Amino acid sequence: MDKDTSVLELKGVGEKTRKLFEKLDIRTLGDLLDHMPRDYEIYGDPVKIAQAAPGTVCAVYAAVTGIPGERRVRSLHILNVTVSDGSGSLQLTFFNMPFLKKVLKQGGYYLFRGTVQSRGSTKFMEQPKLFAYEEYRKQTNRLIPKYALTKGLTNQAVQKAVRQALSACAPEEEYYDRELLDSCSLIPRREAEECIHFPPDRDSLLQARRRLVFDEFFSFLYLLRRNRQMEEGLENRWQMFETADTVRFLEQLPFPLTKAQARVWQEIRDDMGSHACMNRLVQGDVGSGKTILALLALLMTAANGYQGALMAPTEVLAMQHFETVQDYVKRFGACFRPVLLVGSMTAKEKREACGMIASGEANLIIGTHALIQERVQYRSLALVVTDEQHRFGVRQRELLAGKGDCPHILVMSATPIPRTLAIILYGDLHISVVDELPQGRLPIKNCVVNTSYRPTAYKFIAGQVAEGRQAYVICPQVEEGEMDGLENVADYAEKLKGALPAGVQVACLHGKMRPADKNRIMEEFSAHSIDVLVSTTVIEVGINVPNATVMMVENAERFGLAQLHQLRGRVGRGEHQSYCIFVSTREDKETMERLQILNRSNDGFYIASEDLRLRGPGELFGVRQSGEFSFRMGDIYTDAAVLKLASDAIDRLLARDPDLELPEHQALRRHLAENAADTVDFRSI
Repeated sequence: MDKDTSVLELKGVGEKTRKLFEKLDIRTLGDLLDHMPRDYEIYGDPVKIAQAAPGTVCAVYAAVTGIPGERRVRSLHILNVTVSDGSGSLQLTFFNMPFLKKVLKQGGYYLFRGTVQSRGSTKFMEQPKLFAYEEYRKQTNRLIPKYALTKGLTNQAVQKAVRQALSACAPEEEYYDRELLDSCSLIPRREAEECIHFPPDRDSLLQARRRLVFDEFFSFLYLLRRNRQMEEGLENRWQMFETADTVRFLEQLPFPLTKAQARVWQEIRDDMGSHACMNRLVQGDVGSGKTILALLALLMTAANGYQGALMAPTEVLAMQHFETVQDYVKRFGACFRPVLLVGSMTAKEKREACGMIASGEANLIIGTHALIQERVQYRSLALVVTDEQHRFGVRQRELLAGKGDCPHILVMSATPIPRTLAIILYGDLHISVVDELPQGRLPIKNCVVNTSYRPTAYKFIAGQVAEGRQAYVICPQVEEGEMDGLENVADYAEKLKGALPAGVQVACLHGKMRPADKNRIMEEFSAHSIDVLVSTTVIEVGINVPNATVMMVENAERFGLAQLHQLRGRVGRGEHQSYCIFVSTREDKETMERLQILNRSNDGFYIASEDLRLRGPGELFGVRQSGEFSFRMGDIYTDAAVLKLASDAIDRLLARDPDLELPEHQALRRHLAENAADTVDFRSI
C-alpha cells in the first residue's frame, strides 16, 4: 500500500468508521499518518489522596464512603460522590452521567483519574475517568498518544489504524542529503513518523518532533525565500501621489494619529510613490490603530483612480470593515465606492458585485477568500491589503496579488512577534511596527486565579450582563475526550447555563461548526442577541464587539502568553472598563509567575519576548496555537531555535544550489514541489 490508499483498506475500518475519519479530514493512509497526536498521556502509579497535589493529573484507588447524591440544575444532571483511601477524602463530581449512581456502590473500591483541584482544605475532581484496576496497571508509565477525535471514534481505534498504516506504507525517500541531516542533527523522516505516534521514551519523542517541526519550517521558509527572490525589485506600475483626499480625511478624524501611526503612514506613502513595488508588513498590538493605516492606503489608491482590495479572515470582520467604510463615506465624503464580496451572498448579489469590480465602478473591494475566486476580475487592482496575515497562506496572498498587474502588498498583523522571528517569518516583506497605543484607552484589568474562583467569576459575569455588557469564555477543546483534564466548549456551555441566571443567553462557537453557523453565531453576538459566548480560540481574530467587557480563559496555563494576550485583545475595545480572568488548574510557583506577566503588562511585544524567553523545547503538551502561524506542529516560540536552524539551512542551500539542480538535491526538489504549498494549515481550529 502507499499513502494514497483509502483507509477502507485497513482491517477493522468499515464504511461507518470511514465516515467518522472523514469528519477529521482523514481519507487516506497518508492523511492518517499526518494526523499527529495532539497530546500524550503518561499514566503514573496511583497516589494516596493525601499526596495528590492540586493542579496535577493523577490516579487514586479509593472507596466510595457515602451514597452518591444527585441533583439537577435546569438541563444539567450533577452526581456528587465522596471517596476515601484512609489517607484523606476526595469529592468527585460527574456531569450528565446518571448511570454511575448504579455503578458506584458504597464501600466499593474504584480507580479514578483526573485533575485534582482544591477549595480551601477540600480536594475535588470534576468528571474524572473511571478505570478497572488491572486495565489501568497495563498502561502505567507508557507514553500514550492522544488524538483529536470526533463523536463515535475512540482514541484506541485511531491508534490501531495508525499502527496498521505505519506497517502497510512503504517509507518515503529521505529528501535531505547526508550533510544537511548531520549539520542539523536530524533523525531520518521514517523514524520520526514512527516515534511521533508511538514514542518508546520522551527523548525519542523530542527528536521525532524536532525533525517534523524542522520539515514544516523548512518548506514554509523555502517558499518565502523563493517569493522574495522573484519579487525583489519589481517595478512599481502603480506609482501614486498623495492627494488632498487623505489630508482632508485625517483632518476630519475625531482623533490625531499617534507618532507611531504617522511614522508608518509615511513609510507606506513612500513605498507607493517609489519606483519599486510595495511589499510591507504592518505589525501592531491589538488596538494600536492598524486598520486606519490600511484605509488611508486604500483611500490614496482610490484617489489616484485605481482599485484596492481588503481581504479579511472572516465574513463578520469583512462586513464590519465594509460598514466602517460606508460610515466614512457618509460622514467625511471619502471618495470610496465600496463593494462587499463574501461567500454567503446570493448568486445574484455576487454577480452584481463582480460586475462593479470588472467595470471599475467599485474602487474598494472588501471580502474574504471570495476575492480570489476565478470569476472575480479586477479592472485596475493596484493595492492588496490582507488583514491578519497568519490566517492566509502565502499562496493565497499570491493568488490575490495575481488578480492585478504586480499590485502593492500591505499585510496587517496583530500578532506581536519579536523582531528576530518576524524577520525570518516575514522574509519577503519589509516590516513596520506600530508600537504605541492611542491615548484615552482604558487599560484592561487582569487577574490570575485558580479554579476555586469560578463561582465568583460567574457572579461577576452575571453582574456585567445585568449592566448590559457581554462576555467571552474560552475553553481549549471543542468536546470531551480530545484532551483529558481540559475544559471543553460543549460541556462548559451547558454548565454555564446552569450557573448563570435564567435570562442570560449563552451560546457556543468552535472551528468544527459549519461556516454558516459560525458566521450566524458571531453575528448574533455582535448584535447582542447573545450575552455570553463560550468558544475555542477561533474568536482570536475575526470579530469586533466593543460591548464585550469580560474575557475568561479556562486552562490558561496550557496556552502561550502571546496567545493569551491575543485573546485578551477581544475586550477593551469600547468605552467601558474591561476585565480578563485567567483560570489556571495548576498552582505551582513557575506556572503562576509566568501567568502573572499578563497581570503586569498589556504590551504585546514585551509579552511575546517573555513568551520566547520562558518557553522551552521540552514543552509538548500546550494547546495548539491558532493565532500565530498555524503550523500543524511547530510553534514559533517553543521552537524558535529550530526555526532559526531551518532558516540558516535554507540560506546555505540556496547559496550553494539556488535551483536545486545538483544530484543530491533532486529528492528535496521533488518533495518541495509536491508539499511546499501544503506545509502550513491556515484554517482556524
